[in-house]
Amino acid sequence: VQLQASGGGLAQAGGSLRLSCAASGRTFSNSAVGWFRQAPGKERELVSAILWSGVRTYYADSVKGRFTISSDNAKNTVYLQMNSLKPEDTAVYYCAESPGNTGTYDYWGQGTQVTVSS
Repeated sequence: VQLQASGGGLAQAGGSLRLSCAASGRTFSNSAVGWFRQAPGKERELVSAILWSGVRTYYADSVKGRFTISSDNAKNTVYLQMNSLKPEDTAVYYCAESPGNTGTYDYWGQGTQVTVSS
């Protein structure tokens, strides 16, 4: 599986961005795709995750109510809609896949930079 993340950019506080994670190769409905982020000087954190089937999602407390994760199986793409952005959302965002939703993410895409100005 290869993952391609896109959609980052510059937004003002309160604005929105949508990230996309396109997967090539085989995907399975019981595998999970997660969006992680890493800000300078901070550890990488899991922001949100979804099963390819779309039946289960996870959100970090810091993004609940602001971010929405979704999957489009026909396009093998997972989206992260980010609304009400805050400067503290500034980070490099990565998507990754956990085969079988084991909690271990084996496949990673390249990062996409999200910068939120105040």
